Amino acid sequence: MSNQSVGRVGGPARGPARPRTPRSPEARQRQQDILAIAMDTFAARGYNNASLAEIADRVGLTQAGVLHYFRSKALLLTSVLELRDQRDIEHLGPDRPQGLDFLRHLVNTALLNAEREGIVRLYAVLSAESVTDDHPAQDYFRDRYHGLRVFVADALREACELPADRAGLADNAANAIIAVMDGLQVQWLLSPESVDMAASTDLVVTSLLATLAPERFGPHAVG
Repeated sequence: MSNQSVGRVGGPARGPARPRTPRSPEARQRQQDILAIAMDTFAARGYNNASLAEIADRVGLTQAGVLHYFRSKALLLTSVLELRDQRDIEHLGPDRPQGLDFLRHLVNTALLNAEREGIVRLYAVLSAESVTDDHPAQDYFRDRYHGLRVFVADALREACELPADRAGLADNAANAIIAVMDGLQVQWLLSPESVDMAASTDLVVTSLLATLAPERFGPHAVG
C-alpha cells in the first residue's frame, strides 16, 4: 500500500551504513537528483534490472560519483524507500489519526495515489520483487507490512469497539484491507481508466466495518 500509503513503523534502514552528508548546497542538490533518478529507474526496471551505470548516466555522473554519495547500490535503494516514506509522513501530518479517522485516511491515501503514478509503481514493483532471495528491500517490506497490519487492526478495534473475545477478527480484516489496496494498485497501473482505487477501498472498509460491528455501522445502526 503506498504508497500504499502510510509511513512504515520504525526508523531508517537497518545497519550502520548511511548515505554521506553533503556539505555544500550544490552537493545536497546533486544527492537529491540521484535519488529522484534512482526512484524513477527502480520503478521502471526493478532493483535487479536497474544498473548503477544507467542511473549514473542519467544524472550525469560516473558510477564512482554515485557511489561517493551512496556507497552501494543497496544503500541507494534503501535511501529511495526512505524518501518515499518521508513523503507519506509529510502527507500524514504530525499526529497519526486513530480509529475511524485512520480508516478514512486509507481511503484518502488511495485517492492521493491516483496522482502519484511513479510512487505507486515503485512500491508495486519493489514489494513484489522483495520476496526473492537476498533482496536488499526484503526487511524493509517485511517491517512495513507488519507495521501496517498493526495500525489497521488497531484502528478497526478502536472504531468497532470490539470486545476482547472478538478482537482477533480485526487482524484478518486488516490483512484483507491491505491486500485489496495493494491489488488495486497493480490493476490501476495496468488500466487506470478502469479502476477507482479510492471508491473500491471505501467500499471494502465500509463493508468490513458493517461486518465487524453491525450495531455501529450496519444498515440498521442508530445515529
